[in-house]
Amino acid sequence: MKNSRTLTDKFFLVIKGLFMGAANKVPGVSGGIVAFVGGFYEEFIYSLQKVNGKAFKLLISGRLKSFYQYTNGQFLTLLIFGMLVSYFSVSKILDYFLERNELYVWSAFFGMILGSIYFIGKDFGYWGKRTISAGLIGLAIGISISFLSPATQNDNLIFIFFCGIISVSGMTLPGLSGSFILILLGNYVLLLVDSVNALYDSFSEIFIGDYSFIDNPTRLNTLKILAVFTAGSATGLVTLSHLLSYVLKHYRHITTAVIIGFITGSLGVVWPWKRTLFKTDIAGNLLLDTNQNPIIKNYERFLPNLASSETWWAIFFIFFGVLILLGLDWYGKNRKR
Repeated sequence: MKNSRTLTDKFFLVIKGLFMGAANKVPGVSGGIVAFVGGFYEEFIYSLQKVNGKAFKLLISGRLKSFYQYTNGQFLTLLIFGMLVSYFSVSKILDYFLERNELYVWSAFFGMILGSIYFIGKDFGYWGKRTISAGLIGLAIGISISFLSPATQNDNLIFIFFCGIISVSGMTLPGLSGSFILILLGNYVLLLVDSVNALYDSFSEIFIGDYSFIDNPTRLNTLKILAVFTAGSATGLVTLSHLLSYVLKHYRHITTAVIIGFITGSLGVVWPWKRTLFKTDIAGNLLLDTNQNPIIKNYERFLPNLASSETWWAIFFIFFGVLILLGLDWYGKNRKR
């Protein structure tokens, strides 16, 4: 944990938060990979671990400065600020490109994950019976998750709270996409699209002095769902960080091997060449969820057509994604020097 940071360090920490926020919102991509590759994963987990009983005692007793220092508040504040900005800016841009150039976006993410596998694995010299077994287990779990079928949407508040706990896995576990888990649970659109948009619209209306949404039961229900989801996410962050801190401290090499295997297995989730399959009734009509969106059944993956120029552009973006990770590696080495 760093006691002092330069203005440049603070700026780049916000930028890392932007990348984490954007990655967490995209199905198949893990914000934890950004933290791992960005070199601040352990500090992130350590800082979250400090949100404990002692921290709450400091907060309740009004010792705000002590609470801020104990929890590594500067680090968490800048990182979370970047994530929040991302959810209302960078992630909107990503949504735009996913709608118009989906293949190229997935290709870039596929390349970034390939680059992260190289980044994490290149300096890992502890392969043995236990770590190889751990890596294979991580690989098998990653592949299995890639081919699970999504469930239907469920707005039960207890289930929403559970979704919050599970979804933050993408921030704390490199390779496990919280957004993709939400798709499997059937609540991606409800929690990361409709709820975020409802909050954004509410703030926009408050800014211009319009409080009419208070009389809109649908909006209020969506905001209530978002509040419960946020509470679950906060609970998940704190509990998972304590578990991961213990695991990293006592089983570092095995944990890293599992992460390498898991990220490799997750490549199936972000395979660029895939079609989205939607659920239909007996007559072949699309089935819609409560928000009138088609319900995702699964994804059909296929091999690219090498005769198509679109395929070669996608391959270019895969290399571009790899270069982004290599650039981060170069930046990290130069900062150490």
